[in-house]
Amino acid sequence: MSRRAIFWLAVLGALVAAVLVTAPWVDRAVKETVTLPLRHDDIIRQQAREKSLDPALIAAVIYSESHFRDNQRSSAGAIGLMQVTPGTAQDIARKSGATSFRIADLDDPQVNIAYGSYQLRYLLERYGDNEVLAVAAYNAGEGNVDKWLVDASVNDRRFKAREIPFTETRHYVERVMDARAQYEREYRKELGL
Repeated sequence: MSRRAIFWLAVLGALVAAVLVTAPWVDRAVKETVTLPLRHDDIIRQQAREKSLDPALIAAVIYSESHFRDNQRSSAGAIGLMQVTPGTAQDIARKSGATSFRIADLDDPQVNIAYGSYQLRYLLERYGDNEVLAVAAYNAGEGNVDKWLVDASVNDRRFKAREIPFTETRHYVERVMDARAQYEREYRKELGL
């Protein structure tokens, strides 16, 4: 290949790279794939409406639990996008009147997001719409959060997020709340905000 051809290929490559770097869809694709993914926004909007939840909160929990990977499994046995445990799922199926629930259904994004959202709504109601407590209970369980609240009341003080004794749960709550703010900012249209 001649020097002239090499020169023009280099110029063409530089132009293509410049277009790709400045194109708005490239930023969006990178954000969705690497930094702040959003999938199943139709299901998230539907569940948010049905259960009176903030869609950005649902997205933030999914992001924190599975980073939007559908068939995620945890070492504790939690399944899917919202990492619902089989025991919790069976309890939700019973409470919600599901007639043919099987654990394998948690691999379906529709079912998983519906059940995770059901649990999130339940926890918000249980803790007086206190999102920090509900999110902490989503991660650490109601028994632990109840104990923390009792310990705080015995000492005649209000329980604060920074006092969550489990480091993992404290960081989880921070991660969910930070992600929620990002989803509200970056995906207003997609989440119907």
